[in-house]
Formats: sequence, structure tokens, C-alpha cells
Amino acid sequence: MRESLSQQVDAQTQVSFISYLQRLLVEGEFTATYKFALLHALADICIERPLHSDVTANLHDALDSVITINELVVKFIELYWQHSLPYNGVGVEAFVLLQNSGGQSALVQDLAAFRQQGIRTLGQLKQHAGWNKLVSKTRSTFKQGPLWRLQLLAGKEECFYYNHDKSQKHIVLKPGIAFCFRRFYDLVVSLSRSHWTQKVSAFPANFNALGGKGNLSEFLFGCDRSSIISARPLLTEIQQGKCFYCNKPLKNDGSNAAEVDHFIPWARYPNDLGHNFVLAHRSCNNAKRDHLAAQRHKERWYEQNIINNAAQITSELSQYFICDSSRSEAITAWAYQLAHQGDSPLWLAGREFEFLNGGGEVDLTY
Repeated sequence: MRESLSQQVDAQTQVSFISYLQRLLVEGEFTATYKFALLHALADICIERPLHSDVTANLHDALDSVITINELVVKFIELYWQHSLPYNGVGVEAFVLLQNSGGQSALVQDLAAFRQQGIRTLGQLKQHAGWNKLVSKTRSTFKQGPLWRLQLLAGKEECFYYNHDKSQKHIVLKPGIAFCFRRFYDLVVSLSRSHWTQKVSAFPANFNALGGKGNLSEFLFGCDRSSIISARPLLTEIQQGKCFYCNKPLKNDGSNAAEVDHFIPWARYPNDLGHNFVLAHRSCNNAKRDHLAAQRHKERWYEQNIINNAAQITSELSQYFICDSSRSEAITAWAYQLAHQGDSPLWLAGREFEFLNGGGEVDLTY
């Protein structure tokens, strides 16, 4: 199991990982936002890999350490998709924010062009006839820029994450790095997004558009609530009009109104995945907040969204969201692994919680 790998990644490696991350963000040269996206992409991919329960810890590390350049490129496109929307500042004309100190980045230009053709979601983009051409063009930009420049500090290659080998179509993370990206995912993503937001706000060409009171971070990385409503009809059908958590009928308004909930909370994994959605009462959703749900809820999620309805969810929601059941399974396994390691409470109902490590149920007041 993946937990056994932690025994092989010593404390010094984990401290060195955090120290190197800090050095990259302080000492690295960031004339554009691509390097922040690369850090984010590496962290995402490390937790989105399916589990291999039938292999040893050493083989786990080897399997997790090889990341193809195409995987990174697709992740890049996913991360920048939201950024190709015009930013509607207060009292200024809508403007697609620049992502570098010169003109607009090639990737954002390309994504904005797809939007002008009527493409509204990542699912539609991936089904578009121009998708493969976009991936190919982005791959070229990616290899010329951030992939081999992320680890340049004071003009020197300090290859802590992976060695630079331009002859390969993949990178190989060094021993323990994949584990550290999983273990410190929240930290890497939080710092990447924070510095990314600061960089966008610092480009002079963006000043006029950002002169209003809009929340830039929410615009760049927030959840699109209007979009996730698209999942409601299917979930209503799958759950037979009942709340996923308490199994009582859903209503149209009040505390029993139906809300689409991220089963693995957005605060823990800030991406929309079709198989991660469930439909819940507003009151249950508010009580759960950013906690992981109890083990019994996890088992029901797996039965509902993976075993019984994975194909239907993919078929009906892929035009709106990324629908990859294996990715959702991996994210869920990762999140509960961290909860187990940290002895985090899991939400049952109302104010009731349980612990994975045998601590029993407990009533936690707010």
C-alpha cells in the first residue's frame, strides 16, 4: 500500500523538499506564470495517479515517478482554461488578463480563440477537432520554457525534482519526490496559486482591468458554481431524489434544498471532477463543510459513482467536466490516506464525527 512508502521517505528529504520549494519561489526568475503552473501540475499529477495495490512500495515510487510530457501539457491546458475568460473589472471593459511581462501568452491566446468559437467547457474543448493541434503547439512552448527552466536558480540548474534530459518524452522524479508532492499537496498548490495571483496582478498591462473590487484569486482558481448545477439532474436521477448523506427527500428550497457537493471537498482538491459530485441537502452540505465524509459515506460514494454509475456519469457530464473515474478514485484514496496519517475527524452527520484510527464517534461543536 502507499502508506508503506512513507517509511522510506525520511524527515530530512521532506524538509529539503519544503526548503527547495521556498527557494524556487523566492530565488527563481518568474517573468511569466508558466512555472507556477508547472509546480501545480506536478502536484496534481502525483495525487491523480491510480493506486497499484499489488506492487511493492519501491515499485510504487518508480511507477509514480515517471511523468510523460503529454500528461503535463494536458494539465497545463486544464489549469489555464479558466484564465482565458475575460476579467470583468468594475467600470472597465472586459479584458483577458496577461500571464507574462510581454504580450499575451500563446496558450491563453489559443484558449481564448476556442472560447470565441463557442467552446464553453474543458469537456467540449477536448472533443473539438483542434484539440490535438492545441496539445502539440502547447507541448512545444512547454518544452522551450518552464519544463527546463523551473529549476534554474541564479542561472544554475539545481535539479532537485527531476534531472534535465531533453532527449526523453518524459521526466523522472527523483526518489521520494512523488511522495512529497502527495504529502505536501495543499502547501504546494496554495503557494503556487498565491504567487501566481500576485504575478498576474503585478503586470502593468493588467492594472486597468484589476482596478475594480473583484476577487482575482477567486476568478483565476475559484469553483464555477453556475457550472456544477449541470450535474444536478443526473444526480437527482441516480439518487432517486434523496440526499446522499441522510437519504431523506430533497426539496426545492430551504435547508432541504438540493445542492451539488464536492465529495472530496474543494478546499482539499480544488478541481471539478464529474465523479466527485453528489447531491445533498443544503443543511448536510453546510454541516460537512470542508471535512472528509465518514467511511460509510465513502463506501456509498464508491458504490454509487464508481461501481454502478461511472459510465453514465462520464457519458452525461463529460461535456461539462473532466470525467475520469480512475482519477477520482486516486484522489479519494490520497485524501483518506492523509486523513488516516493525521488522525483527522471524518464527518458523519450534523456535529457528529468519527476517526479512522479507531477513536470512535465524537460530537465536535463549532
